[in-house]
Amino acid sequence: MSLASANLKTKPATILCLNGGSSSIKFAVYAQDSLTVPLLQGAVKNIGVNTRFEYSDNGADVHTNLHLKAENPELAIHFLIGWLARQSNVGEIIYIGHRIVQGLEHTGPVRIDASLMGRLRLVESYAPDHLPREIRLIDACEKAFPSAQQIACFDTSFHQAMPQLARYLPLPERYYNKGVRRYGFHGISYEYLLQELNDREQSSVARHHVIMAHLGNGSSLVALKDGIPMDTTMSFTPTSGVMMGSRTGDLDPGLITYLLQNEGLTKEQFSHLVNHESGLKGISGISGDVLELLVHEKKSSQATLAIDLYCYHIRKAIGSLSAVLGGLDTIIFSGGIGENSPVIRRRICGGLQYLGIELDEERNIHNKDMISTRFRNVNVRVIRTNEELMIARSVLAVVQKEPVNANQLCNA
Repeated sequence: MSLASANLKTKPATILCLNGGSSSIKFAVYAQDSLTVPLLQGAVKNIGVNTRFEYSDNGADVHTNLHLKAENPELAIHFLIGWLARQSNVGEIIYIGHRIVQGLEHTGPVRIDASLMGRLRLVESYAPDHLPREIRLIDACEKAFPSAQQIACFDTSFHQAMPQLARYLPLPERYYNKGVRRYGFHGISYEYLLQELNDREQSSVARHHVIMAHLGNGSSLVALKDGIPMDTTMSFTPTSGVMMGSRTGDLDPGLITYLLQNEGLTKEQFSHLVNHESGLKGISGISGDVLELLVHEKKSSQATLAIDLYCYHIRKAIGSLSAVLGGLDTIIFSGGIGENSPVIRRRICGGLQYLGIELDEERNIHNKDMISTRFRNVNVRVIRTNEELMIARSVLAVVQKEPVNANQLCNA
């Protein structure tokens, strides 16, 4: 046996987890026999605008703000997959798990085959800022890691358990039969948060009325009753729901006709407007980054307006979802904004005292797990999501032919 072969055998079999978003690609590599700490993790961020790359080895050796010449998603994908293929120190990648934003009727993760790829290509228009890039990631991985098995983990699967009433759009029945319905997104994040909540409370959340808020550049909320999703803010596409970093959220359908006719917009220009020029970015005229806008508040009334409207949308959604649940026991804040911005959490919760919500300002400032007061009627928590870990758990569930179950996988 050669020395190279001997060294390879001492390295662990690993799982590569890829989380492709609208402007970033996050990744993590886990040993198949241990998901405790990733062997390698990082992200390509701000793709197309000051693209940056960062990564860390075993959570220790951190490399940040490495600038890339990647003006478009194709170049970013080419760089990242090539870089990962050269990282021989993390062992042999035998499984690759992908976050796929649209899973249609799939209720859980599945192995990727030609049939699935064909279906995903047919519905690229369902999520044009996500699906095409995710498909290119799969194709790139097939070339770079030809012996690895690839597995799709769908953002929509979590919401498939919603009541049929919550999945309908008020359109003729023929459109529902064609797949035009409310799917919901951020499901991988919500699955992880549900597992974490079960683990921290050391009991099932079956008796609870829970609202989870995944607040980041893309933002959504979901209502859970007896551990089952009852409704969510996002609908047919990730553009819908509450206002976001650069996305409008829900719009009056008549506005589409108005803008196309009176402004002379093409469908491509309209899509770019509602996905990349609106939300916090559009209203402020500065940025879609909440933290950046908070810095500008004292000098810019538009920055203040953008933040106030964002918090108003989230607060209104919480009120609506609590009505769906018929009560509220727990709110969870997560995502880049939800986890890291005490100011935004305070502004959102400030108008929800009627639900029995009261924040402990000291705990809120320090991003503690529980940020509500001892005398609260509603628990308010901050839980850091980990979609890459959830993808790794889902990959193992498929490989081991076990269903992904929140209660069973809490301690995986």
